[in-house]
Amino acid sequence: MTAAGQLEIPLQGRRRSYVPARTLRGLLGLRTSDADRPVVWNHLMHWGTGAVVGALRGVWAVTGIRGPVANVHHTAVRLAVDQTLENGTGVGAPPTTWPKRELAVDLAGKTLYSVVTGIVADRWIAPVLESHRGRTSH
Repeated sequence: MTAAGQLEIPLQGRRRSYVPARTLRGLLGLRTSDADRPVVWNHLMHWGTGAVVGALRGVWAVTGIRGPVANVHHTAVRLAVDQTLENGTGVGAPPTTWPKRELAVDLAGKTLYSVVTGIVADRWIAPVLESHRGRTSH
C-alpha cells in the first residue's frame, strides 16, 4: 500500500495527505495544525494501523476466515478503522463529503492492502483453529 501510494501521488498530481499523522497526534493528545507536515508521524500511523489490522487478518486466517470474501470484509474493517479514528479525533472528513476521485483512490489503496495481506496470511498461516461444528451461526 505504501509503495502504491508513493507511485499514485505523482501520477494523480495530488497533494500528499497528512491526515494520518494528524490523527495519530490527535490520539496522543498532541496538537497539530493543518499546515504541519509531519512525515514520520504519517509513516507511524500507516504502518501501525496496517500492522494492527493486518494482525486481525492473520487471526481470521488461523480460524478459517479466508479467501476473497475475507479480503472484502477486511477492506471494510480497514476503512472503518481509519474513518473512525480520523473522524473521532476531528481530523478527517466523512468519505461522503470527499471528491469521487479521492474516494476511489482511498478505496483502491485499502483494497490493495487487504488483498495482499489476505494472500500472505492465507498462504503463511494454516487454518489450525477452524471450527467444523456446522454450517450455521446458531
